[in-house]
Formats: sequence, structure tokens, C-alpha cells
Amino acid sequence: MGFSFFMKRGGTESPKPISKKENKIVETKKTVTEVASDQKPVYAFIDASNIFWGGRASLGFNVDYKKFLAYLNTTFAVTKTFYYGGIRTFDFEYSVLDNKPLDLAKLLLHLNDLQAKAKDEEKAPIERSLNKLNFYMLLESYGYTMKIKPAKVYYGEEDEERALPLLKANCDVDLTFDLMRYMEQYSGAVVMTGDGDFAPVLSYLKYHDRKITVISRYDRTASEIRTIAGDDLVDLGKLRSRIILY
Repeated sequence: MGFSFFMKRGGTESPKPISKKENKIVETKKTVTEVASDQKPVYAFIDASNIFWGGRASLGFNVDYKKFLAYLNTTFAVTKTFYYGGIRTFDFEYSVLDNKPLDLAKLLLHLNDLQAKAKDEEKAPIERSLNKLNFYMLLESYGYTMKIKPAKVYYGEEDEERALPLLKANCDVDLTFDLMRYMEQYSGAVVMTGDGDFAPVLSYLKYHDRKITVISRYDRTASEIRTIAGDDLVDLGKLRSRIILY
């Protein structure tokens, strides 16, 4: 009786000691949890000029960019999406040497002021920049990380009257730089481009155990990129039903 009293006093039993086998299971579970919490995220990098240039005329449909961002997040667990593009800034005060992104809000004020003062024949190119800027700011509101740079303006040799300005932003260098700069932050990269110039950096990343997924229009994807991506090449055209803008 005395022994039973001490064992069941207060309606509870003395805790059983954890066996070596049970303790090993607990330690194993803890280790798995710690590894999962240390898993690096996945980043997406969009070469806009190569993928979306021409819109409906080249792709066949208009993209709903909010749906597209959701697709990246749910399908590939992307946590950050970089969007690379250029814009004509009309002497907006900015230098890449300042090591800070182009301030889209300040550029909008600059272009609006310029548009208000411009002559009728000068308004059209400013309007084009305003439309593009409003689009970029919309993407930013969706959650894209905008990597926008001033486009350089040049004219063709036969355009003596300088009537048709040609724009070139050359964002390939910026995208390549960021792929390498952020390499230690991500475990995988979803890269939207079909440009063969990216083959060396994608090959390097894959060699260093980064999972590389390429989203591109299959018919405009360089053979080197197809080889590197292998089964992880997603044909943008086949995503129509998931990302189309109605």
C-alpha cells in the first residue's frame, strides 16, 4: 500500500526515463527541422526584353503579371522576382555609380513636368516613356523587384533627321551580375531568357549545385540554354491558360 501511494500521489505517475532509442529519434527529428529552416530560397530573374518583347504580337497573348508572379511563387517557391528593363529618362539626373536603384517615383514627376512643358511634336516620345514607367510601377506594386536602368538613345546611319530614336538598355550585364552577386543567397534560380549569352553563367551555377529552371519561348531558346536546362525548361507558350490576361 505504501509503495502504491508514493507512485500515484496526486493522480499522476512518475515519468518514465527516455530510452536511448527514443532519445535518438528525438535528436534526429530536431536535426531534420534545423536543416529545413536553413534551406535557402529560390529567386527568379526576368530578362524582359528577351521574353516579353512584342507582347501579343510575338507571344500570341497578353500576360497577366499578377498571375505570373503567383505562378512563380506557387510552382517554384520563388520568394523574390527581379525584373530587368530599360526606359528613356530624358536627362533625368541619375548615375549607376551612385549604387542605388533608379527612383521610379521621382522619374514620374520628372516626365510629367517635361510633358507639361513640351511642344506638341515633342510629346509622343515622352508619352511612350510615361506609359512604360506606369507599367513598371504597376509591376512594383504587385511585388516584383524592379531593376530598371536608363536606356541609351542612338539613331540609324540613314536617319539623318534623327526622326526615329533607337533605345538600348543592355540589361544582360545587370542580370548576369545579380545571378552571381546573390548566388550565396539562393538554392535555385528560375531564369526567364532564351539568350545563349547566358549559357556560361547558368552552366557555372548548375555546376555549383544551384537548381536552374528556364522559362522561355521554346522556339526562341538557344540550343545551349536548352541543354543546360534539360527537363527543367518550361515553354512559356504552354503557360497560356495560367497567365493570360483576359
